[in-house]
Amino acid sequence: MAELSRGLDEIFRRDKSRVVGALLRRLGSLDAAEEAFQEAVLAAIQSWPAKGTPLNPAAWLTTAAKNHARDAARHHRIVTDRAPLLREDEVMRSDALGSIPDDELRLIFTCCHPVLTLDSQVALTLKVVSGFTTDEIARAFVSPEKTISQRIVRAKRTIEDAKVAYAVPERAELPARLDAVLTVVYLLFNEGHTPREGALVRPDLQAAALRLGRILCDLLPMEPEVFGLFALIAFGVARTATRMENGELVQLADQDRSRWDRATIKEALLALQRARRLGGRESYVLQAEIAACHVTAATWEATDWGRILHLYDALLALAPSPVVALNRAVAVAMHRGPAEGMEALATLEPELESYHLFYAVRADFRSRLGEDSRDDYRRALALATNESERRHLQRKIDR
Repeated sequence: MAELSRGLDEIFRRDKSRVVGALLRRLGSLDAAEEAFQEAVLAAIQSWPAKGTPLNPAAWLTTAAKNHARDAARHHRIVTDRAPLLREDEVMRSDALGSIPDDELRLIFTCCHPVLTLDSQVALTLKVVSGFTTDEIARAFVSPEKTISQRIVRAKRTIEDAKVAYAVPERAELPARLDAVLTVVYLLFNEGHTPREGALVRPDLQAAALRLGRILCDLLPMEPEVFGLFALIAFGVARTATRMENGELVQLADQDRSRWDRATIKEALLALQRARRLGGRESYVLQAEIAACHVTAATWEATDWGRILHLYDALLALAPSPVVALNRAVAVAMHRGPAEGMEALATLEPELESYHLFYAVRADFRSRLGEDSRDDYRRALALATNESERRHLQRKIDR
């Protein structure tokens, strides 16, 4: 029963964005679309265990949600100006955004309306589009769950009161929403690359991020950061098959590079080349450049750590953060030795005391220096939530 519940939950999270996106085109309210989706989920929980999961769960959920919305409007939700239920021939249309071929992306742009702060845009989109729990979003923002919950509630109220829940942006408005949209797609990929809980990877989230990245490249062909983000995602997706072996995590140094997806790497390199031609030197382009150094090295030993360190220096100057500083420290250790890596870590612990990778990195440096690293590995294990990472850390401790 627990396994069935997990399977259903995965389907609901995977299909939420496309169902809610389709509903939002029919209903003038984000709340109404979400409520209809939840009713469809309840109906599925009652029906699917006995009758079996349908071949197309998203279509089943969409139909069930539409039926609920139609019944609700007929019986007790006849609304005028707040959230009108649109008839089939009254679906909102706009030539300006008609070229966006994906309901999920339309929904992301709706949630990323400039009437909201950037943090509120991202939090709302992760909740509505990506199916993240409030707790997961709180961990991504490193904020209390209550704060995030209140932020999401206020964001929904704001876009409802401003009557923009169903607004379709003009093409000229898209760049103003781009930062939030790219952040959401990046976080979607990050959660797919190393989920906070469960398996090491979530292929469904990775595939969604890759698909949205491709659409954004078509939609905004003159934005270098769009191509940088797509390249970064594609480089990560290309290595997915080699990150696990017999259910265990395989670090980059030990991955079988012959099994990396060369077609996806080529697509990523072409996108990165496009970003360079557009003059891109912002955050996602720099991160993609770093990823390119890894995937184009014939072996781990052939990795150009000097160039990677130079790129991290540029990234840290452009977008300073303790996580970027931590990654830079790894490049320092690989290029100049673990002693200098330890120096680069020296001031980071107060900001990263809740981040398991800080302690894992420091433990690795200490091991290479011949020092006792067990306490750092134990601290990393206590903070890690992903089961594959936890097993990997436990093996380090055991050794």
